[in-house]
Parts: sequence; structure tokens; C-alpha cells
Amino acid sequence: MSAALPVTAICPGSYDPVTNGHLDIITRAAASFERVVVGVVREPGHKKMMFTVEERMAFVRNALGHLDNIEVDVFSELVVDFARRWGARTMVKGLRVIADFEWEFQMNHLNRVLAPEIETMYLMSAPQFTFVSSSGIKEIAAYGGEIDQLVPAEVAARIKQIFPVARGGAPVSPAE
Repeated sequence: MSAALPVTAICPGSYDPVTNGHLDIITRAAASFERVVVGVVREPGHKKMMFTVEERMAFVRNALGHLDNIEVDVFSELVVDFARRWGARTMVKGLRVIADFEWEFQMNHLNRVLAPEIETMYLMSAPQFTFVSSSGIKEIAAYGGEIDQLVPAEVAARIKQIFPVARGGAPVSPAE
């Protein structure tokens, strides 16, 4: 008798901003699980966020609203504790380049020590998204580059408000 397949998976990340590469991984995960919970980390300790957690969650919800088995939630605990909170036994992560593998290899081993019952499934990035990263998007936008093909339209519009090309890509300060 075989064990039942996992019903719920999580796709954790900062999503600052969500990219078309993120959406590809999440959409592919949604085809393999009954429910996928996109976990948006509240405040990752090593990154300065461009968008609030509420904005990041709204971007993800709006971009994936056509999928009925996606939920979006915020987390500020260990990712394995977030998975447990949702009853997920699988984390789905995307891999683009060797540097991603090295980081995820380390995280996988740490997570296995903390929660051996939770597996991590890695999906290789689709070829057209192997170069797309949130930090790359922000850098391109800061210098007035074109990002419309790399992020959802709503995200591109909001980034263009922050980095108006007319100002040479300089960020708009909150006082303006």
C-alpha cells in the first residue's frame, strides 16, 4: 500500500518584486499539487525591501488570481514552521543558475535537520527566465531599462513610479 501524495506545497520567497520567473515556477507547482501556498516573507534579515509585504502579497495574488488552487500568506518564522502551519510536506523552489544551487543546497541541508519530514522539490527555471531575478529587475529599473517583459504589468507600472525614467532612474524619495 503506497502513501498518499502530498496535497499542499509551499513556494516561499521575498517576491520583491515577483517576476515572471517566479510566476512560472508557482504555476508549474500548482499543476502538481492540490494546493500551493505562496509564502511571502515579511522582512528577510539580509535584504532591504522595495515593496511592503502588503504590496508584494497583492502583486502575487493579482498575477495568480486565475488559478483556484493558490493561496498567498505572509510569514515571519522559519520556513519549515511556515510549511508545518499549512500542513505542507513539500517546499517548491526554483533554480536558475549554479549560485542558486549552492545556496539552496545549504538551505536544504539545514531545513532537513530542522524538519526531516518536509521535502524540497526543485524546478529548473524555464530557459527564458534563467536570467531574471528580483535584484536584476530593480537594477535595470534604476537605470531606466525596460522591464515590461520580465514582471507582471502591475509590477512594472509600480516600479516605474519608483524609478521614473524622466529623472534618470533616480528613485523617488518618500517626501516627493
